[in-house]
Amino acid sequence: MMQEQSLPIDIATLTQSEPNDLQAQMVTAVILALGSNHCAAEYLPRVREKLTTLGTLECSVAFQNPDFTATKEQPKPDYINQCIYLELGSAMSLQQLQQLFKLFEGECHRVRESVSILPALSQAELAKTQLPPNTWRQVTMDIDILLVRLEPSQLNDSIQQDNDSWLVMADRYPFKAHEYAGITALIAKKGLF
Repeated sequence: MMQEQSLPIDIATLTQSEPNDLQAQMVTAVILALGSNHCAAEYLPRVREKLTTLGTLECSVAFQNPDFTATKEQPKPDYINQCIYLELGSAMSLQQLQQLFKLFEGECHRVRESVSILPALSQAELAKTQLPPNTWRQVTMDIDILLVRLEPSQLNDSIQQDNDSWLVMADRYPFKAHEYAGITALIAKKGLF
């Protein structure tokens, strides 16, 4: 892991913005966190290939991490995580990007608990399903936006930003250790700031 002082910017000093406040803003690049705790060797390459349809990629190394929500009573499989720098071929709104990323997750057979019928079933109904309990929490692909770079024309008085107009997604900060390590490696590799 790279040391923070080796970076040309302190990530903590970047402006944090709520995703809802940026929905219509035009984005030119993003730093993403990819994660999978089920068939990562299949789904990570698949989603990276999908991302290349949007622009050019730079990838951090993949990290294997325990699921921080796992307990002794509810063990969960480890995650494979990777950070991606995606320079978009054409700017698009944050809302469009989020919709595309949900589509990419779905193409990787991602089932979100919020739309799954499993949590709504009673214990008796759950017992009748053919799915073992450990499959209820499997995540084939998770794509999270950590940082966005806005088109310069999108900056206004409410978004005061230096450093090439990068913003931290407030709902993702502070970053997890593997996210920070991936971002740090990408920044050092690409000179993003």
